[in-house]
Amino acid sequence: MTRSTRPAAVAGTFYPASKDALSAIVDDLLSRARFELQSEVGLPGTEGRAPKALIVPHAGFPYSGPIAASAFARLAAHGGALERVVVLGPAHRERVRGLASPGVSRMATPLGEVEVDTGALDPLPEVASAPSAHAREHCIEVELPFLQRVAPSAKVVPLVVGDASPEEVAHVLRALWGGPGTLVVVSSDLSHYLPYDVGRARDEVTAARIAALDTAPLDGDDACGAAAINGLLRVARERGLRAELLDLRSSGDTEGSRDEVVGYGAFAFYEGLS
Repeated sequence: MTRSTRPAAVAGTFYPASKDALSAIVDDLLSRARFELQSEVGLPGTEGRAPKALIVPHAGFPYSGPIAASAFARLAAHGGALERVVVLGPAHRERVRGLASPGVSRMATPLGEVEVDTGALDPLPEVASAPSAHAREHCIEVELPFLQRVAPSAKVVPLVVGDASPEEVAHVLRALWGGPGTLVVVSSDLSHYLPYDVGRARDEVTAARIAALDTAPLDGDDACGAAAINGLLRVARERGLRAELLDLRSSGDTEGSRDEVVGYGAFAFYEGLS
């Protein structure tokens, strides 16, 4: 593959375009999340353990940033050991069949460039190269500044998921699962544009299903990243992972009106818990 870089597409809209301003907001979000983590009582047995997978939201930082940070803060003591982060999110901008990579060797944000683990995709012919599907897509890009802070040495495997069955996504995840040096991140918001109380009630049902590793498929009304979540839940159940709900809020709790809200959930998945 020719060395190429996918430039930042939503810097200045979803998050600051200035390196200094972006550094400041990400560091502040992570610091606040780590402070809150100190007083939380989490899933028994997870103390000091690194999650194997995360589900995080992907809206503008004023809206979903605190919720995403609650998950990425779990990597604070472990990020240096991460070698690869597989990031899956929905294709918002272009219709995609199956899963697609950006066809580049690097992904850029104002904080610098992140190397893509292009070699990880070599044995996966079912993953197409689709630069146009990634060109204006925000769902993966908005997670990169957090990863650049908590796992600065890790390569990424960025995949948009379109029309794909749970088994298709699960097949790719099994191939990329790796050991402790690999983290899986699914980028997804939850319900969209519902009144605050209605959205909250729907998101609580969705969150309970995710935490229970319920493999009955979610749909796009439950979560825009339902296809990726469905594949992750299948693999998580197969491998005996346990899931923890870390945060559940909406745009009505953070920055927006309560007339129509978008739901945000953060989840962590752990291996090896009894």
